[in-house]
Amino acid sequence: MTAAEAVDLAAAFKALADPVRLRIASIVACCPAGEVCMGEIAASFSVSGPTVSHHLKKLREAGVLSSERRANEVYYQVRSDRLDALIGQLSAMKSVAAQDSRAIPA
Repeated sequence: MTAAEAVDLAAAFKALADPVRLRIASIVACCPAGEVCMGEIAASFSVSGPTVSHHLKKLREAGVLSSERRANEVYYQVRSDRLDALIGQLSAMKSVAAQDSRAIPA
């Protein structure tokens, strides 16, 4: 993993490390329509609209979510390519760790 990849990966995990942001990402990912408007997301939380907007912005900046404005609503989608990349990096690390642990005597 390069230094740039590590910075990028850390930014995504930092965004997902917050419980509210993790729930938001889960809500969007599990939506059958593939996208959720900000109002629907906000209705799932007991925090203010501006607070939800702040969390959505952090997820967008980390590349976890994308957004599209339509009329007066903003719709959010999970960037599956980004999640695939995160999972791929973790999987590669796990494979290396598994190989290394077999080489170490007990």
